[in-house]
Amino acid sequence: MHLDGAMLFVKDLDRMTAFYRDVLQLQPVEDTRLDNWVEFKGDGARFSLHAIPPAIAASIHIDSPPRPREQGGIKLTFIVRDVHSTLERITAMGLPLLRRPWGGTDGVDPEGNVFALSARP
Repeated sequence: MHLDGAMLFVKDLDRMTAFYRDVLQLQPVEDTRLDNWVEFKGDGARFSLHAIPPAIAASIHIDSPPRPREQGGIKLTFIVRDVHSTLERITAMGLPLLRRPWGGTDGVDPEGNVFALSARP
């Protein structure tokens, strides 16, 4: 068995697409893009964003900067070319970084999802 893909439900699809494209440098797949769906190219499992229906999204409040949602059941790990540069881009956006006591650092996306970064081998 292997993981085929991961998807996040998001309130603001355009903002979240820009974050994952510009900060984590994932490439959207234009052939599969819909008004409520963006899939990204990758070397491993597929990653996608799915917009929460507007009627539900209207009732969701996200602070700025967002509160990290560490109590959720999922934490994704992304492999990037340069962890340090990626963390700098996250900081420049005013998003929080979570510095862990064991020395690791996790990122937080614009909607509060916590994720880990790993260097490309």
